[in-house]
Amino acid sequence: MKSLSYRLLPLCLVAALASASGAQTAPAPAAPPASAPDMGSAYYHFMLSHEYEELAQTYGNSDYATRAVEEYKMALNDDPTSKYLNSHLADLYFATGRIREAVEAAQAQVQKNPNDLEAHRLLAEVYLRSLGNEEQSDVSSQMMKLAIAEYEKIVQLAPQSLDDHLMLARLYAADHDNAKAEEQLAAARQINPGSEETALIANRFYTDIGDSQKAVEVLRSLPQDDQTARTEYQLGQTYDQLKDPKDAVAAFREALNLEPDNLDVEKSLARDLMATNQGQDALKAWQDVAAGDPTDADAWGQIAQIDQANNQFPDALTAIRKARDIDSANLEYAFQEATTDDALGHLDDSVKVYRQLATDTEHASGVYSDREKENYALVLGRLAEVYREQSRPDLAIAAYQQQATLGGEYEEQAYDLEVETCREAREYDKAVTTAQEAVQKQPKSLDAKLTLARQLADTGHADQGIAMAKGLLASNPKKLEAYYQLAQIYSDLRKWKDATDVLNDAQKQAAGKDDQMMVDFQRAMMEDRAKRYAAAEGDFEKVLSMDPDNALTLNNYGFMLADRGVNLDQALSMIQKAVKLEPTNYAYLDSLGWVYYRLGQYAQAQNDLEQAISRDGLDPTVHEHLGDLYEKTGRLKQAASQWELSLNEFAHTVQADMDPGEEARVQKKLDSARVRLAKESNNTPPIKPE
Repeated sequence: MKSLSYRLLPLCLVAALASASGAQTAPAPAAPPASAPDMGSAYYHFMLSHEYEELAQTYGNSDYATRAVEEYKMALNDDPTSKYLNSHLADLYFATGRIREAVEAAQAQVQKNPNDLEAHRLLAEVYLRSLGNEEQSDVSSQMMKLAIAEYEKIVQLAPQSLDDHLMLARLYAADHDNAKAEEQLAAARQINPGSEETALIANRFYTDIGDSQKAVEVLRSLPQDDQTARTEYQLGQTYDQLKDPKDAVAAFREALNLEPDNLDVEKSLARDLMATNQGQDALKAWQDVAAGDPTDADAWGQIAQIDQANNQFPDALTAIRKARDIDSANLEYAFQEATTDDALGHLDDSVKVYRQLATDTEHASGVYSDREKENYALVLGRLAEVYREQSRPDLAIAAYQQQATLGGEYEEQAYDLEVETCREAREYDKAVTTAQEAVQKQPKSLDAKLTLARQLADTGHADQGIAMAKGLLASNPKKLEAYYQLAQIYSDLRKWKDATDVLNDAQKQAAGKDDQMMVDFQRAMMEDRAKRYAAAEGDFEKVLSMDPDNALTLNNYGFMLADRGVNLDQALSMIQKAVKLEPTNYAYLDSLGWVYYRLGQYAQAQNDLEQAISRDGLDPTVHEHLGDLYEKTGRLKQAASQWELSLNEFAHTVQADMDPGEEARVQKKLDSARVRLAKESNNTPPIKPE
């Protein structure tokens, strides 16, 4: 028969288990007279209680826990003054959920000796541990008061105990008694002015009560030799709460000097470097984080964002794909990948990601929170933009129609963009029909009615459009958009005085900086079309003085200069900035190509003009510009092809979207090119027969 082996148990436990099962065991040692503690018997019962505790923990048997308590009591009978046994009994009561008995045991110790420091600490600890186990707020509040009372006694008995002052400060703060908490913190700092722990606790206290300046002061008050990476990191976080990223950067840098491998510190440093426009340093910091932890998706996402801002789109795409590989469920990373693909001209890839995002953010129920609605509309809008870049207006319109189902401002915006898409596709009648539908769906929308007025005026119903816009303006004299649309209609009709008068009236209604800026921009655009260039420059300058990063103004001002061949370096600088702000905008790319053409930098001009056409092949001006470039570089046949495309687009464009003489100018270039090509063909010597 196979023998069985048993784990050896301590002899005292074997005896106890045998006794529990009814077996005969040797009697426990006889108790000595009550006047003297029986240390041997106390130890015997303590060891038994300890073994029962382990059994209770191992098997989860409450009977073993009960036996452990009984053994502790017997040990205390043999040695009633033992602080160690009393403390362990209180711990055991607490561990087994017998909170009341734990409190009573600790209170008994204090009653035996009211000045016993350790007994008060035991009772205070029991109260503290009870705080986290009481669900009723009134009971928890009572335990807080009792714990505070014990620590008040403790700091009386041990006034130089740093840890006890700090604990009492925490309790006062938790009980919202900030004045007393501050007193205890001051006492702790007086005991040890160089205590980092004291300074950190004081910092958190002042931060919690909203006194960030004092939160900084307590950390700065530490002697330099006592400041560690932990102190500097906390100081940086405090500066962040003060919205002082410059000083936060200095603190985080110092923390990183003291602890170079701390990635949490480097992340905080990277964020504040970005906030202080130190993009390259921020990029290096995030790259360090990614090198230290290649699975940190946030680091890769931040790297991609900085690369995008620097127009380093191939690097941005590599980084954002790493982020998505790590955290595929993060919709922000997917959105970032789609925008990067768009910037690189990977339009099919961009569409694929946006379509999946649209599926992921759409709710079959049609019920959205405000944030969800905003995200879904953003994705649909970006998807439609890429479709427009691909010259797929029907798909773009379908995306806008889906956005319109969200209602409210999203519906209004969707209709406006749908009208714009129809105009781009030269479907002017459809633009009118869509604008009319928008008015029917949103009869109270002044903007929808103004859009309709503009479409009517541009499609041969000028009087009707003007009358409609004037009526809307009369009923809403403070609506600046009404002035802009009416001024635009007059500009399209080359009625410069009327347009000027309307903008002068708008000037009187402009209430703030944004309104003033918009009036100046509209006036600059009108003056440019009227060929009043000095006045246009003045108004463009006004806009840029208020908003130096206004991409539309930078582009339009720069193009006006480039088209006239003046101040080309200034024009280049402005347009480059506009393209950096909006790298996928075909009109800005066209402007950039055109200024390079004017500067004689033909290779760069060709690159930008061809990019512009790849993003919008329906603009006759871009085709004209590329044709001019091809002619200048000796490619007359390709030039003629581009001019033919330009004329084809002009043929489908309403007069409102063209300046007088544009079409005739291109026709003249094409006719001249055809004559030259014919001469070249006639002068070609015949091929000799072999």
